[in-house]
Amino acid sequence: MAYYEFIPIGNHQDPNCTNSKDAHLKDHTVDHANVKIGQHYELLVTTCTGLYRYRMGDILLVTGFHNITPQFKFVQRRNVVLSIDTDKTTEQVLQNAVTIAMHLLEPLGFFLLDYSSYADTSSIPGHYVLFWELQLRSNDDFPVLDQVKMEKYCSLVEQSLDLQYKMLRNQSNTIGPLEVRVVKQGSFNVLMDFYVSQGTSLNQYKTPKNIKSEKAIEILDSRVVGKFYSREVPNQDS
Repeated sequence: MAYYEFIPIGNHQDPNCTNSKDAHLKDHTVDHANVKIGQHYELLVTTCTGLYRYRMGDILLVTGFHNITPQFKFVQRRNVVLSIDTDKTTEQVLQNAVTIAMHLLEPLGFFLLDYSSYADTSSIPGHYVLFWELQLRSNDDFPVLDQVKMEKYCSLVEQSLDLQYKMLRNQSNTIGPLEVRVVKQGSFNVLMDFYVSQGTSLNQYKTPKNIKSEKAIEILDSRVVGKFYSREVPNQDS
């Protein structure tokens, strides 16, 4: 069905950095029998149906072996980061931050259907923007959004980001307050339709957690029903 190769990524190297050796992948890949526990790899696939050494963009961590078969943990998508200045927020860090905020939303009856983000640099200072599609557990009515509580959730997301982000956020005119834009229900289905219309396979589609397409951002922006900003500067000591 397919032949798999793995591009080693140094454990002390940012998985999102492009290695100068990428142009010579043939000399710097390993097969599944030679991966090492604790090492990060990017997956490379060759199939019988036309893909030739296709870089999947998934960063995997080898967690162990079942007999001679390696076991992997998905870490993040390559090059999926938010960055305004020298900050570099990975998908995993963003996911953890959003999850913390969602734990506080759940007792109120909300759950997060989907989310995405982008770095808005159209103004100075630039800031992170998160698109959230929320739903009430009890019914299909759109939730009533409390301004104060939503601003608190924005602050919680910021507080859960890494130290570099918080240091820059504490500096004036470097990174602005994080913004959450709540969108109508069904917005991420509309986003999926857009990407499929651009040639993305429906079977392989995943919601991009970092949007780079201006048209995709316009689609979500057109469906925004509420905008909220963090009102607290994150504490660097936690």
